[in-house]
Amino acid sequence: MGQGQADVALQTLRECVRSGEWLCLKNLHLVTAWLPLLEKELNSMKPKAGFRVWLTAEVHAKFTPILLQSSLKVTYEAPPGLKKNLKRTYESWSAEQISKGGHLTRAQSLLCLAWFHAVCQERRNYIPQGWTKFYEFSLSDLRAGFEIIDRLFEGGKAFQWEFVHGLLENAIYGGRIDNVCDLRVLRSYLQQFFNAQLLSQSHTHSRVKKTHAFPAQIHLPNSCSIVDYRAVVDALPEDDRPSFFGLPANIERSAQRIISSQVISQLRILSRSVAAGSKFDREIWSNALSPVLNLWKRLNQGSSLIHQKVAPPSEGVGSPILSFVQLEQFNAVRLVHSIHQSLASLSKVIRGTSLLTADVHKLATALLNQECPLSWQNKWEGPEDPMQYLRAVVSRALAIQGWVERAERGGLLSEMLDLSELFHPDTFLNALRQETARLMSCSMDSLKFVTSWRGQIAEAKLQVKVGGLQLEGCAFDGNRLAESHHDSPSVSAVPACYMAWILQVTHTHTHTHTHFLL
Repeated sequence: MGQGQADVALQTLRECVRSGEWLCLKNLHLVTAWLPLLEKELNSMKPKAGFRVWLTAEVHAKFTPILLQSSLKVTYEAPPGLKKNLKRTYESWSAEQISKGGHLTRAQSLLCLAWFHAVCQERRNYIPQGWTKFYEFSLSDLRAGFEIIDRLFEGGKAFQWEFVHGLLENAIYGGRIDNVCDLRVLRSYLQQFFNAQLLSQSHTHSRVKKTHAFPAQIHLPNSCSIVDYRAVVDALPEDDRPSFFGLPANIERSAQRIISSQVISQLRILSRSVAAGSKFDREIWSNALSPVLNLWKRLNQGSSLIHQKVAPPSEGVGSPILSFVQLEQFNAVRLVHSIHQSLASLSKVIRGTSLLTADVHKLATALLNQECPLSWQNKWEGPEDPMQYLRAVVSRALAIQGWVERAERGGLLSEMLDLSELFHPDTFLNALRQETARLMSCSMDSLKFVTSWRGQIAEAKLQVKVGGLQLEGCAFDGNRLAESHHDSPSVSAVPACYMAWILQVTHTHTHTHTHFLL
């Protein structure tokens, strides 16, 4: 389906209904708009005994639910693992497809394609470290990649790797990716697996030579026989290793932590009361929402946040950094007041001293579902768990008061700062950029952001020392990166570093040795 075959499919369906034969309609996810017509046809027919219709489709959000409910469903999920993925690929290819034309480079390129496809798919098991999200890399991408390699080797002309890189990155696999970091990962894979140097290593030796692009178990065979390539796949271990994907050895720790969080979240969803949020029940609301109300009360004990009054910052303040800190404090106090007012209204409803309003009902429904209310998230996008959100708001609101005191006395930039204490740390760095541009009497676009772990930055008019940084995937001592081992902590502390904005045209020898561009 999907190539203007709807009329032919309906005609064939009617013929099979009359004759009692079987019919298979494939790839219905490509024609979701046509499915209501198929559903109507199936409901109106009176088939002869023995008639069966098989429907195949990939997962699609717009697939007709009624058609699914009226069918016997069989779900096929490919077994996970790089080895099984490669086996499926070489089972779908024939010996003639591999040995076509007797081109050794072509046969080896197909192994590179199969490996590249498997890595892209299996890397989805490590989200967000592997890919930032789940991308629908499918068999159609593999088929398109096969066609590209097959056509480029026709006619005996010189093979152009740039075509492979461009088409796979911009049209096929890369066409599904919408994140810049993920696109850089894909581009790195393409450069690693599709290059002339990788294949020439096996051509220049009589024996099979180990290549650096593949793990130790992978060797490029010097033959066009599919048997040799299947033997390479069979030699792989059953369990995937992080090194196969270019990931750190301790990635499993991070993956297990994320899976655990997802399981806990799902258990919380299962623990929700069926009646929760559908209508007001004082006993249910009191039992379920008391932990949130009590937490908020404990967090504000000993502080004046809920009673504090802060005037909006005036536009006449000369320092952009001071303006930012004052605005951050104003927004923090306003957010605390908004949360306190909403929870106070909820508490009054539960105690029976106030009437239930639409806003209070929305708030209670979100909290009963273990979700952060949208009215809170619109003011500051924080953790999704409401308890974590409240803790984050209060801790930042208290910390920002210290920032205001240091900024007003002019000592903020001379002390070590922790950007996690801010609601909007990116805005602080932009304020630093703006103030630097004013001091240097230059445009903000002419500045570049630099960091240094070896001391202060000599060229910087303004700089900040930032601590509390953490790194995932490796260790950094301020001088060099070190690979993580399988038993290394998933997150390691990074030494404090200096950050500043300097002119892009500045050229000194110290840049190469002491500054690391981000």
